[in-house]
Amino acid sequence: MEKKNALAALSALGHDQRLEIFRHLVKLGPKGAVAGDIAAALSSLPNTLSANLSVLSQAGLVESEREGRHIRYRADMNTMQSLLGFLMEDCCGGDASLCVPAFDALKRCC
Repeated sequence: MEKKNALAALSALGHDQRLEIFRHLVKLGPKGAVAGDIAAALSSLPNTLSANLSVLSQAGLVESEREGRHIRYRADMNTMQSLLGFLMEDCCGGDASLCVPAFDALKRCC
């Protein structure tokens, strides 16, 4: 992941509601949710949710797919893995074995 992409993702997640939306989508896994269900689950106004989903999408953290009249949203796990990899790229003073537990936990969830 390039630095500018990491900054865009971190900036998008640096907002309370967007972080909440992203974490909710991560919990739902590959099935994701339609916007109305996300709004109901998070007690969010539809227009606010739409704006926040747009920011998350532009940062590459959320992907969407049209299903008839609805749009289904999912957390983009590849981007999340890339972001975490970028953040941990030079961790532990170059001793990658110290980072293995963190990477193993990520592999189990995604």
